[in-house]
Amino acid sequence: MRIGELSQRTDTPRRLLRYYEEQGLIVAARAPNGYRAYDESNVDRVLQIRGLLDAGLPTRIIKQILPCLDKPRAIHFPDATPEMLATLEDERDRMTDRIRCLTRNRDAVAAYLDAVREKLATGSVTAG
Repeated sequence: MRIGELSQRTDTPRRLLRYYEEQGLIVAARAPNGYRAYDESNVDRVLQIRGLLDAGLPTRIIKQILPCLDKPRAIHFPDATPEMLATLEDERDRMTDRIRCLTRNRDAVAAYLDAVREKLATGSVTAG
């Protein structure tokens, strides 16, 4: 697929996809006319990258952990310094805290929706 389709399917600007390629996070083949050609696996890869960026990880760390997301896993540790491992542990702990918060908020919204639906079903809620 061309960059426009990948952009549309992942809701990622073309410029950002080019940046991911420059950083070595995704790979594109080149058609004879010079256009980038991405295979289907790049859709999931871009979504994974965006999720990791949203979680706060920098691209230099994402590049190192992306192989862990592939099947079969091909993990390389050329830059696994104690500092990098500590950074990943901190990020993991921060993500865990965020997941707890999001879960708590999701449960609160679900409880509210259940209560409102119950009231609506019994005719006890009025618009206002």
